[in-house]
Amino acid sequence: MTRPSTLVLALAASFGASGVAGRDEPHVLRRACPDYTSYASTGHAPYSGGPLNLPFQRPAVECRTFASSAVEQVIDDVTSRMVDKDLAQLFRNAFPNTLDTTIRWHTNGSTTSTTSRKNKRDNAQWQGPQTFVVTGDINAEWLRDSTNQLSGYQLLAKKDPALYNLILGAINTQAEFVIQSPYCNAFQPPSPSGIQPTNNGQQDTVHPAYEPSVVFECKYELDSLANFLALATDFYENTGSTEFLTNRWYLALNTLLSVLDAQSAPTFNSKQQYVQNQYTFQRQTTLGTETLSLAGIGNPLNRGTGLIRSAFRPSDDATILGFFIPPNAMMSVQLNKTASILRAVGGQDDLASNLQSRSDKLAQAVREHGIVQHPKYGDVYAFEVDGYGSRILMDDANVPSLLSLPLLGFLDKSDQTYQNTRTMILSAEGNPYYLTGSDFHGIGGPHIGLQNAWPMSLLVQAMTSSSQAEITTSINLVRNSSLLGLVHESINVNNIKDYTRPWFAWANSVFAQTILKVAAENPDIIFGEGAEPYVVS
Repeated sequence: MTRPSTLVLALAASFGASGVAGRDEPHVLRRACPDYTSYASTGHAPYSGGPLNLPFQRPAVECRTFASSAVEQVIDDVTSRMVDKDLAQLFRNAFPNTLDTTIRWHTNGSTTSTTSRKNKRDNAQWQGPQTFVVTGDINAEWLRDSTNQLSGYQLLAKKDPALYNLILGAINTQAEFVIQSPYCNAFQPPSPSGIQPTNNGQQDTVHPAYEPSVVFECKYELDSLANFLALATDFYENTGSTEFLTNRWYLALNTLLSVLDAQSAPTFNSKQQYVQNQYTFQRQTTLGTETLSLAGIGNPLNRGTGLIRSAFRPSDDATILGFFIPPNAMMSVQLNKTASILRAVGGQDDLASNLQSRSDKLAQAVREHGIVQHPKYGDVYAFEVDGYGSRILMDDANVPSLLSLPLLGFLDKSDQTYQNTRTMILSAEGNPYYLTGSDFHGIGGPHIGLQNAWPMSLLVQAMTSSSQAEITTSINLVRNSSLLGLVHESINVNNIKDYTRPWFAWANSVFAQTILKVAAENPDIIFGEGAEPYVVS
C-alpha cells in the first residue's frame, strides 16, 4: 500500500479551514513535517513517568492536520484525574490522533453565503463543507474507518464550531463517495483537494466497474453503507442539526437503498435458475480471504431470508457465507435512526415509513436466521449464514462484530442470547479466532493470521462488560501492549513487541472512546476509589 508523502503531511496544515492547524502560519509550507508512520515507530519525549514510561507521540503543533480547543480541554480534564500515568499518556496520544494525523483535506464552505452555499450543495458535487479523512498509513478514506475515527468527537461538535464543520464536511464527502460508487469501501482524495490519487497495487476485476481516480478499493461491505448512515445519525443525535439533509445526501440515501435491494436477492430464482448478482469481485492473489469464490460470485444464498448480502467483512476479508449477521444488525439500527430523523424534520413521511419498514423486517430476519442452537452455549448469534442452514460460528475483532452488538444499538448487553454469544466468542473453545499466548490474548481474525489478536477486541470487550474486573483487565492488556504510546492494529500473542501498524487511527479512536465511557460509567477504575463520573458535555 502507498503511504502518504511528507509533502502531503506538510500541506495538510495549510488548507485554511477553521480548525486546521497552521491556517495563519504560511511558514509551515517551508517546514518539512516528518512522515508520521516513521515518527510513530520510535518513542519521543516527554515520557509518562509511569512503570512503562510511555512516550509522547503527538506531532509538533504546526504539523497537526486539525486543531480543536474542545478536544484539548477534554485531554486536560481526563488526564489530570487519571491515576495511571501510562494510561493517561496513551489517552493523551490516542484521543486527538485522528485530528493530529489524518485530516488530509478540509474546506469549511465559507467562501459564499450560507443560502447560496446550500443551493449549490443541493445541486452540485463538492459544495459546502468537505472533509477527507485517511485511516492512517494509507492515503485513502474508508467509509467505516472514517466514521469511527470521528465518532469520539461527535460529543463535542455542538460546542466546537470547528468540529461541527469538520464532521458536517465528512458527511458531505461520504455522500459524494456513495453516490459515485456505492459498492466500494475505500476512496481516493476528492478532485478539488488537489491531492493526487494512489494505486492500491492490486489487480482486481470488479462489476460494476469504478473510476480508479475516485476509488482506492472496491470491496462491497454492508457495514460501509451502515457507517455512512451512522456518521449522520450520530451527528444529529449530538448536535440536533439537520444541515446535512441536502439533495446530495438524499441521493446518496436512495443510491444506498438500491444497493440493499439488489443485495437482498438470492442466488437462484423461484425456478431454481441462477441469477447473476449485481456485484462480483475477483483479485489476482494467493490469499483466499482477498477474493470471492466461484469466479467472483461468492457462495450461494437462499431465498426468503430477508437478510442483505455482504461480500466482504469490516476486516476487508471475504465472507464465507454472504449473509453476514453483524452488519445486518447494524443496518437495521441505522435505518431506524434515519427514519426517526426524517420524521422529526417532516416532509419525508413516505421515505421515513419505508426506512422504518426495512429496519423492522431486517431486525426480525437477523433474529430469525442469525440465532442458532449451539450444543454447549445454547442459543447464540451466528457470524454468517446462507439461508440453507449452514452457519459460521466465530467472531472477528473488527467492528461491527458479534461482540459489539450492544454498542451498535441492536440489543441490550443483558440480552440472554447475546450473553451466550459473548461467552462463546470470548473462548478459545467457542471461537477459532480467540487467540491466546504468553504475552497477550483477545479476538483476532484471518486478516493478519493465527498468532495476532487485536487490541480493538479487548476495548469492545471492556465497553460491553458489566464487570469492573473484566474492564480493568482488558484496558490494562491494551496499555501494556502499546509500548510506543499508540494502540496497534494487532499484537503477536507471544511477543507484544511484534505488532502490525504503529499508527492505526481507528484503534486509537476506539481506545479513547473506551476511556471516556469508563470515565462516565465506572470512574473508580481510572480515577481512583470514590471518584466522580466525568461526562463530556
